[in-house]
Amino acid sequence: MTTLHQLRCFLVAYEAGSLTAAAARLGHAQPSVSEQVRILERSLGARLFERVGRGLVPTEAAHELRPHAEQALGAVAAGAQAVRAVNELETGTVRFGVFGATRLYLSGAVVLEVLRRHPGVRVEQVGRHTTDVVDQLRRGRLEAALVSLPVDDANLEVHPVTSDELVYVSASAERLGRPVSGARLGQARLALAWASWAELDVTRIRLASMVEATGHPLRARVEVEDVEIALEVSESGEADTIIGLGAIHALGDRISSRVGWVPLRPKLFERFAIVHRRGAVLSPATMLMVEVVSARLRAVKRGARQLGRVRVPG
Repeated sequence: MTTLHQLRCFLVAYEAGSLTAAAARLGHAQPSVSEQVRILERSLGARLFERVGRGLVPTEAAHELRPHAEQALGAVAAGAQAVRAVNELETGTVRFGVFGATRLYLSGAVVLEVLRRHPGVRVEQVGRHTTDVVDQLRRGRLEAALVSLPVDDANLEVHPVTSDELVYVSASAERLGRPVSGARLGQARLALAWASWAELDVTRIRLASMVEATGHPLRARVEVEDVEIALEVSESGEADTIIGLGAIHALGDRISSRVGWVPLRPKLFERFAIVHRRGAVLSPATMLMVEVVSARLRAVKRGARQLGRVRVPG
């Protein structure tokens, strides 16, 4: 089998015109270089050099081989450079999983920060719901992802990042007079997100448990996919909704002054974590994404603390 070392010895001998000169350029003993050329000749079934005195004269076969050998070594060098570029974050693709509401917390700031720090990196943020994202991780389609806990899979490593307190949002000051219990949730007119994932969504399951503990089922007047639509419905006063304080902070002035919020009783928190396959070595580009995402989530939580856990509609 032809090796890169054999091709390298051949090319240097071709250019130098002698095995002694080739060995000097390569830093090897002359017999070693001569042996590599002989092995290559046997492998190809053709003589590559005629020995004339102490020099070498390339044969027609050598002339034909030369451009192909140069291309092979050039391709290897280009591949090594590509790997170095990825390791140095000059290029490469970050394929990072997110669940749908993540954009409320991360916005475009995370992607822009990665691109600003490393302009050659390509970014893909994919995913709709934690269940979908975890499935893509298992299939090897993602290196890492931001998910909502819990995630129960022994093949995945889970690194908790932060949490966000869920609050009850309403346009009615009367309904925000005190923390909202499970009994009140059971009687409330609710607009809830993640209609397609209702049976799997962790927040939905925990809210349902609160209500069912009072002997009633959790019923939503409005079922939608997006948190923003649920918020828009709550602004109208037709129904109330549940959302994290961090998401409210991230939405900023897009949150209408017509709504306010109070905590749930007992308090409920959504917990976020970075997840990847157990034992996986993350690429530098993905490690950068994890760093930026984690920093952004912590900043959002600090901002959420400043909001206060209670606000009456203005």
